[in-house]
Amino acid sequence: DQTLRGVRGRVYRGRMNQQELFLLADATLRSVIDQLTPEQLASPAPTAWSRTENPTLRDILASHAKDEAWVPDVVAGRTIEEVGDRWEGDLLGDDPIGSYDRLNDAATAALAHPLHLEHVVHLSYGDFPMSTYFEHTTFYRTFQAWDIAKLVGLDATLPPELVDGVWELVEVQVEGLRAIHVFGPEIPIPAGADVNCVATIAELP
Repeated sequence: DQTLRGVRGRVYRGRMNQQELFLLADATLRSVIDQLTPEQLASPAPTAWSRTENPTLRDILASHAKDEAWVPDVVAGRTIEEVGDRWEGDLLGDDPIGSYDRLNDAATAALAHPLHLEHVVHLSYGDFPMSTYFEHTTFYRTFQAWDIAKLVGLDATLPPELVDGVWELVEVQVEGLRAIHVFGPEIPIPAGADVNCVATIAELP
């Protein structure tokens, strides 16, 4: 995928900060979404992925589109009250993948230059340093990229630098993240299996 290759070429210079890791996770998710067919978008998605009753993959894509739409406002420090209902309703229209891509492009453009990761941003569940916002959204995008690819039968291999970066962030705070239900309980893995990150974190609840 051209977008993913471009991001990997720009940001991977050894150890990544939270902004760079987010960009890589975001491009990885887009590389999966861009391969989805209309038939796949209409297919059922696991109910655990959405608050929508009987969700389809289009419903999941709609959630990601809204998440992308909010990125420029969040990093600009705007509050929910300031943004209002701008991103309510159907953001996908008759061209779901294209609409998502355009919102993703805008999100990527908002992160074109290094941001002040210590600045506070305003999320639906509280105020946090921007670095924490990037961590949370990186976890979500990374696992959704893997989950969606597995669901529809695509190659679910994640970029190794993304896996290493996520694991470095998660390893030191995994129990705290479980306590607030970001991740489920640890699952056992066979000896010698190279899936420690996935098994320790388990699936998103």
